[in-house]
Amino acid sequence: MDVQQRTVRLLIVESDGKMLEEMYAYMERLGYVLDSASTGTAGWHQASGGGYDAIVLDVMLPGMDGLTLCRKLREEAFSNVPIIMLTDSTSLENRVICLNWGADDFVTKPFAMLELEARVRAAVRRARAWGSTRILRWSGIELDPQRHTATCNGRELRLRPKCFAMLARLMRSAPGVVSREDLEHEIYGDAPPESDSLRVHVHLLRKALADAGAPVLKTVPHLGFRLDDGAGSPDGDAEG
Repeated sequence: MDVQQRTVRLLIVESDGKMLEEMYAYMERLGYVLDSASTGTAGWHQASGGGYDAIVLDVMLPGMDGLTLCRKLREEAFSNVPIIMLTDSTSLENRVICLNWGADDFVTKPFAMLELEARVRAAVRRARAWGSTRILRWSGIELDPQRHTATCNGRELRLRPKCFAMLARLMRSAPGVVSREDLEHEIYGDAPPESDSLRVHVHLLRKALADAGAPVLKTVPHLGFRLDDGAGSPDGDAEG
């Protein structure tokens, strides 16, 4: 896996235990960070929390089927995460339905793991390229990467360049967690930062958000950082 040299968090929702195990093992070997679910309801609870770079979703799931879950994520969770559907049908009608209900791509069973991974990688690459220029909005914060402006409820957020890049990365995953490694790569690239540099920028961003009455930047112990608007997300340590 080499998707812009960043960790990819992938959720696989598949009810067939053997197939789920095969996909999990293959993608894990390539360096993906994985979660899984075997029912539509479990998939909804995990996916709606945010933080994933892509979702592989089977159409045939017990309880809530994959198409319903896909549409629910688009319409209720306002999620733009790339979704690759797994379908048993080769009909044109079925493929059109998948796309119309919000899927970005689909793979027809049986499939080669090489093809699935290639489609996941391509979907993540497209999403990251698009996400680097589109205006981001979340819980009163609006950030324009092209104009390099950020506001909270109409009030300007005056951010240093690295804090701006950090906020953009957090907003793309909000309210999900972004790992320390992902943040470091976002703002420093391949050059390793000095030991306290990330901590300093977290402090500066946290203060700027607090001064503007914006959502809190929280530290999630052993995992990373996330934005919290107080709407019921699990609490984390508020210190950097």
